[in-house]
Amino acid sequence: MPEPTAPPSDRRQLAAAEGAADTLSSRTAVMLPARLLDADEVIVLLLKPSPLYIVLMPMRSLIVIGLIVLLLGQLQARGINLGLSHADLVLAGMGLIGARLFWQVLEWLNQIYILTDRRVVRVRGVINVRVFERPLADIRRADLLRPMILRVFGLGTIGFATVSDRFHEAYWLMIAGPQEVHETLNVTLRRYRG
Repeated sequence: MPEPTAPPSDRRQLAAAEGAADTLSSRTAVMLPARLLDADEVIVLLLKPSPLYIVLMPMRSLIVIGLIVLLLGQLQARGINLGLSHADLVLAGMGLIGARLFWQVLEWLNQIYILTDRRVVRVRGVINVRVFERPLADIRRADLLRPMILRVFGLGTIGFATVSDRFHEAYWLMIAGPQEVHETLNVTLRRYRG
């Protein structure tokens, strides 16, 4: 059976993506867990979340820690003895913020998004590593999600619907250049989904 041909614009994008795949080989060896991909599988995209993920993802918990430290400081200023000096309180808050950011760095380091000519893969987790992988034929829809906070930083998230069109089963979070990634993903899906 003859292989379906893509429109010229799709062919150019695929050629660029496949050419870029050759330059990924050195990064691939470092980023990918051993034996995740087949030897003859072509990597079209190999991504990580933007480094802004480290600060944006835990933003709520960082704000909560800051507010608790401020509240405890106010209580202490009104004469309520908490058993800590003001410097100890600030140091404890900074330690908690530092620990939270350190954990987020570990999460960022262990999060990888891969698009090949056969499947979509997401690897994530620090202690409990979870791998989401689906053949391209199972991907019903790939949606680009850009809430306001991500738009401000030029980021986007891609959600993958596999079982149902109503919800996304997996996400590629906070990707830089989201429109280009989404377009390459759609071109690859059209070409290889078969």
